Amino acid sequence: MTVRIVVDFDVCEQHGQCVEAAPAIFRFDDEGQLQHPSEVGDESAADAEDAQFLCPTQAIMVTREP
Repeated sequence: MTVRIVVDFDVCEQHGQCVEAAPAIFRFDDEGQLQHPSEVGDESAADAEDAQFLCPTQAIMVTREP
């Protein structure tokens, strides 16, 4: 299963809750911009969904695809 991650950067305020919840997926680069892969494996789905839930602006969308 593929887990897709989309961040709406027009909504994201870079609070960093996703980085704290899922540091293997989300990180800030040297310029302070949020970075993330567009897809992760099924083993990272729960972490991605936790980050989605914790985002205070609801800027993260996580979907599972077969």
